[in-house]
Amino acid sequence: MSSAIVPVYARADVAFERGEGCWLTATTGERYLDFGAGIAVNALGHAHPRLVAALTEQAGKLWHTSNLFQIPDGERLARRLADATFADLVFFTNSGAEANEAAIKMARRRHAIDGHPEKYRILTFEGAFHGRTLATIAAGGQAKYIEGFGPKVDGFDQIPATDIAAVEAAIGPGTGAILIEPIQGEGGVRTIPASFLRGLRALCDARGLLLIYDEVQTGVGRTGKLFAYEHSGAAPDIMTIAKGIGGGFPMGACLATADAARGLTVGVHGSTFGGNPLAMAVGNAVLDEVLADGFVARVARLGSFARQRLAELKDRHPDVIAEVRGEGLMIGLKLKLSPQDFAAAARRRHLLTIPAGDNVVRIVPPLIITEEEFAEGVRRLDEACADLEASPAPVKKGAYA
Repeated sequence: MSSAIVPVYARADVAFERGEGCWLTATTGERYLDFGAGIAVNALGHAHPRLVAALTEQAGKLWHTSNLFQIPDGERLARRLADATFADLVFFTNSGAEANEAAIKMARRRHAIDGHPEKYRILTFEGAFHGRTLATIAAGGQAKYIEGFGPKVDGFDQIPATDIAAVEAAIGPGTGAILIEPIQGEGGVRTIPASFLRGLRALCDARGLLLIYDEVQTGVGRTGKLFAYEHSGAAPDIMTIAKGIGGGFPMGACLATADAARGLTVGVHGSTFGGNPLAMAVGNAVLDEVLADGFVARVARLGSFARQRLAELKDRHPDVIAEVRGEGLMIGLKLKLSPQDFAAAARRRHLLTIPAGDNVVRIVPPLIITEEEFAEGVRRLDEACADLEASPAPVKKGAYA
């Protein structure tokens, strides 16, 4: 019988029925080591006891009330996120795309209430990915996501990343904000230099613009800091998060200073499901783990170990791997062959990876992974590289570089 699901996913021919830690078990009984974490979502791995307990306890009490009423766990989670970051206020959503929509509306509204509704345009960067809604595909600017969906939503101007002069030249009378990922995830794990982020901060301060960071993929400990902006010291006015904060439960958030958010007053924006009791219980449980002493520092140390092991893998297979890039446990392997072919070869060795843009495959395991588990993953990657080198269609040096 054919599938009744809209065919927008190129799914691998494997299904999983359970998971534990960094391991998944397929419906066939085969075990896979997870270096993808559900696209950098399962920060604490699979079936983490604290998350299971939090969700189970809350499920037995209350699932949903809507935002017409107080949600105490949401108040607690918002306060904890604010206290741990630059932010004063938090708006909860169901996804990263919704968090970015909230950030876009927040920035536009802030200028509008100040008497400048014309300052609705946002500078974004080539190679960016901000979600799949009509506004966020326009913000990302990639033709493959925009084509066929009618006129592109107005208000976004793409420019090259890391060129501060180009940014300054692109600022016009209608520019109100700058939106950037500290590390481009879907774009190929491309790290934005700290000096460039500091330059953006200075430009925004000088020109009265709002600086927005999309930390949907980089946040919640993924890069060896609680949030990636901490590497640069250049705090934003608005920041979006999702993925890791739910540990696998769908949730996101838009964090902001009180000044940036002052245009969002009662009735201006909202969400039926955002901040529901189930999500808030899980989000607080995730923070219990991630904010524990030593957790994020351990991710940083393990990230250094991981990149060293992967650099050694590159040296052994220079015709397959061109470059190792990234920060913490957000790592990209720039390849000399198709990332889809590479991911398939790794999967045949029972290892899961995530293809990305710029001919990169992402290595984004759960943050709880051990050195021994990571070393086992590298061993499987080594075997996958050897398989590709020995394949009937041999790796061609430089073919995809």
